[in-house]
Amino acid sequence: MIRMMLKPRWILALLLALAVAAAFALLGRWQLERAVASGQVIERSTETVQPLPEVVQPDGPPREAATGQRVTTDGSFVPGDEQLISDRLNAGAGGFWVVSRFVTTDAANIAVARGWAADRAAAEKVIEALAGLPAGQPLTLTGRFVPSEAPVVPAGGRDPQTQTTVSTAALINLWTGFTDQSVYAGYIVDGTSPTGLLVIDSPEPVSDASLNWLNIFYALEWAVFAGFAVFLWYRLVRDAWEREEEQAAVDTAEAR
Repeated sequence: MIRMMLKPRWILALLLALAVAAAFALLGRWQLERAVASGQVIERSTETVQPLPEVVQPDGPPREAATGQRVTTDGSFVPGDEQLISDRLNAGAGGFWVVSRFVTTDAANIAVARGWAADRAAAEKVIEALAGLPAGQPLTLTGRFVPSEAPVVPAGGRDPQTQTTVSTAALINLWTGFTDQSVYAGYIVDGTSPTGLLVIDSPEPVSDASLNWLNIFYALEWAVFAGFAVFLWYRLVRDAWEREEEQAAVDTAEAR
C-alpha cells in the first residue's frame, strides 16, 4: 500500500487533507483560547474611590466594570423622598434599608441606601427624621455603586406597596416632582449612616470566573474533524489499493 500512497495524486490528496486538518486545528485552538479567556479574572481596583461620572453615566445601563466600584459625588439629598426596603440582609441578619433620593451637582438623580435597621419601627423613625431635614444641604457622598435591581411583586398577603428591591424604575415613580430628569440606573450604598441606622455591610466584590465548557466542546469537535480529514485520506488510499489488488488477482486468474 506504500506504493499507492506515493503516487502523485495521493500525495496531492494528502497535502489537501493536511491543509484541511490544519485549518480545523486552528479553529479548535481559537475556541480553546476563547474558553480560557472567559475564565480569566480581570483585576479591578474597586476599592479605589473614583468620581461617579467616570464610572457610570446617567440615563443608560451601567458597564459591568462599574458594579461594586467605590465612587464619590457631590450633591444633596431630597428630604421626604425616603423609602423603606424590606427583607434586606446585613451581615446575615434580616432587616430594613432606608433609601433616599440624591441629586448630584450635575442635576442627575440616584438612589442611596443610607443604612440598615433590624426592625421596621426603627427604620420608619429614621425616615421621619430625615424627611424633616432642610433641603439642599450640599455634601460629598462616598459609597459603593450597585446596578439597579429588578422590581419584585410582593408575595400574597403582603402589603402591595412593600418594596424588597432597590429598583430605580420603581423609585422614580415615588419621588416627588420627578418628571423627565436624568437618573442613574443603579444606587450607591452609603459608606456612612445617619443616626438610628447601622452602616450597610458592603464588602469588596469577589470576582468569580469559570471556563466556558461550550467553547471547550467546540475545540474538541474541531480536533476530531482534523483527525477525520487525515483518516479519510487513508481510507480512500486503502480502498484504491484494495481495488487494485482485487483487479490484479482477477487478471492473474484469467491469465491462467
